[in-house]
Amino acid sequence: MARPPVSRDPAPRRDRRSTAFLLVFALAYAGGVVGYLPLLTLLLPIKVDAVAGAARLDVLTAIVVAGAVAASVSNIAFGWLSDRSVARGGGRRGWLAGGVVATALSYAAMTTAATPRALILAVVAFQVAVNAVLAPLLAIMADEVPDAQKGVAGGLLAMACPAASALAAMLMATASLDDAARLSIVPLVMACGIVPLLLTRSRPVARIEPTSPVKAMLRRDLALAWSARLFVQVAGSALFVYLFYYLESVAPTLAAGTIAARMGTVMLVAYTLPLPIAVLVGRFADRSGRTKPLLFAATIVAAAGLVGMAVADDFEGGAVAFCLYTTGASVFLALHASFAMQLLPNPLHRGRDLGLLNLTNTLPGLLGPTLTWALATPTDFDAVMLVLAALTLCGGGTILAARGRR
Repeated sequence: MARPPVSRDPAPRRDRRSTAFLLVFALAYAGGVVGYLPLLTLLLPIKVDAVAGAARLDVLTAIVVAGAVAASVSNIAFGWLSDRSVARGGGRRGWLAGGVVATALSYAAMTTAATPRALILAVVAFQVAVNAVLAPLLAIMADEVPDAQKGVAGGLLAMACPAASALAAMLMATASLDDAARLSIVPLVMACGIVPLLLTRSRPVARIEPTSPVKAMLRRDLALAWSARLFVQVAGSALFVYLFYYLESVAPTLAAGTIAARMGTVMLVAYTLPLPIAVLVGRFADRSGRTKPLLFAATIVAAAGLVGMAVADDFEGGAVAFCLYTTGASVFLALHASFAMQLLPNPLHRGRDLGLLNLTNTLPGLLGPTLTWALATPTDFDAVMLVLAALTLCGGGTILAARGRR
């Protein structure tokens, strides 16, 4: 007798999670992003400058490379370890709690680091610790949020970047705080975001069995989703590193201090604007059951923003185009997270497979800056922006080839 096809209907009502749980999970994810975004964008460069002086560029490069390797390996490892805990009848929350404690300890090590070598080792330890948080955290979403609610849940994840950016701006704007105080506040805020999730009980929802006949198709689709996210993330990693220099290139008459001050406002707007859009688009994806066209549309918006950045000739034009890019990219990444979770072929290895998917976050950290270095000059970013736009569209086209989900 032929096996009946796997249903793609929305999850049964009894499996639906409350809005409160979705918000608690989104808060926990925001806590995870708070754990690394303020550090990597603002606090770490300041610390590197303090301990390395004239050698700061060499030290920062070493930190980026070593950190990317540590993050890639540890995310897969902790995803696999949390899978083992689930298989043995436990859960992932213990790993999540341990990661929060380890992250706080790594911040203490960075605070006391007085030499470049000590700082590099502390950052590597931090990357291991923060991925002990992020790996089981996303696997919990795969385990406990029904597919019919993953669009909304993914949309809510978009709140993480503006929350973390706002914290970073507040820390830098508070003159009474020294570097040690700032490095102490970040893990405390991170813990406050994650603890409410730790207080909830694990409640996995029904999933496709590992022997399902659609397993091979899902594995192929997951590979396509991996490739699509990699294409899109290359642009994000390049802009993450070089946005300040890009804005200098389109506004050469503005002082560096003026650009830095305005850039903080631009980033806050750019990361806040996509939040309601991502939630609404995610809800529409849940109701319609069609995610791929929305993902492709998001890449079109992001690519249009990158083309706009290429043709901009002043600060305002570049800033508006950047906000357009972040809107498309943020919606894509939020939807992609939920879409990819529905493609995981084996429920016994969700953490490991999400760790492999996380390589699309760490590998672009090496690819994006390298591409920018090869194509851009201090006064001309036009060519690299157009190439990044083309790569972003390639990501959207790749996702359309997936067949296991609409």
